[in-house]
Amino acid sequence: MLYTVAMGTLSRRALLQAAGAAAAAAATPAFARTENLRLTRRPVLGVDEHSYEVFHDWLTPPANLMWGDTHGLAVDRQGRIYVAHTVHPSSVSSDAVVVYDPEGKFITSWGAEFRGGAHGLDIRQEAGEEFLYHCDINRRLVVKTTLDGKIVWQKGMPSEPGVYTDPSQWCPTNVAFAPDGDIFVGDGYGSSYVHRYSIDGKYKALIAKPGSEPGQVREPHGLWVDSRDGDPKLVVADRANHRLQYFTLDGKHLSFVTENMRRPCHIHFNHGLMLVPDLDSVVTILDSKNKPVASLGDGYPSNLRGAPRDKFIPGKFVHPHAAIWINPRNILVVEWVPIGRVTLLKRV
Repeated sequence: MLYTVAMGTLSRRALLQAAGAAAAAAATPAFARTENLRLTRRPVLGVDEHSYEVFHDWLTPPANLMWGDTHGLAVDRQGRIYVAHTVHPSSVSSDAVVVYDPEGKFITSWGAEFRGGAHGLDIRQEAGEEFLYHCDINRRLVVKTTLDGKIVWQKGMPSEPGVYTDPSQWCPTNVAFAPDGDIFVGDGYGSSYVHRYSIDGKYKALIAKPGSEPGQVREPHGLWVDSRDGDPKLVVADRANHRLQYFTLDGKHLSFVTENMRRPCHIHFNHGLMLVPDLDSVVTILDSKNKPVASLGDGYPSNLRGAPRDKFIPGKFVHPHAAIWINPRNILVVEWVPIGRVTLLKRV
């Protein structure tokens, strides 16, 4: 063995330990050494500038709280991260919104009223103050709150468009924000309509109806306003139709995105890129022309939703439900699994 450090800087014990370690390594079968190395390295997903190191369970709840299905994500201007989950039946705490600092340290939790229903979660700055918008699929409500959970307003089934005859036909899943302050709401788990509301929750218009033709949607699970080219357009994760669909802000069909789309759940934008978590086990990044540039953690087909956690495959997703950039480089993903999972993708 050749040492590049001067012999005088190493004690005899250190030399013996180093020699012993080398001998042990040499005696270990090659397959075992490879396996040990594999287990000590985190998976890296993607290619080139879209490469990410995987940190599964980067966020964990406090001891008295157990994740239910992890459904929604948001990040405020201070970098604090908000996770919406349904709360596991065995959990002591009922708090369905959990807050972390930018480094992943637990800060606080609240929102027991959302237990069993916390789903879509988005954040917007309005007149210098930030507000959270929740979609509660248990109580079938859209709820606007302050960052500490104080309710500003909440809305149930809209009667104005005349398309519902019973509250069971309505179940909102996510919202999006128009440049003028209006709010788009996707009725993803009800009857597959998209609606428009004012900033104070007043009903304004019916934007899209159910179906599979252009301008129609089935399970509009997530939605966002795409302003990348300076002309804002509504993009809907038209999940049961296996596509993204673009509309004008008043509901006119513009185009589809179908390449690499299986069951897209939501959309998030960052520096010209579009991030799409897909329930069928993958997170896709698309460029400014909506062409896929990376497929991250593709675990399709997955039958692991109810499986024990030790059956999950490192670096493979089970059911991504929401994904956001938490800063210009890194991505956070939550999954629809019974004991939720929050994964950090750290750009390398």
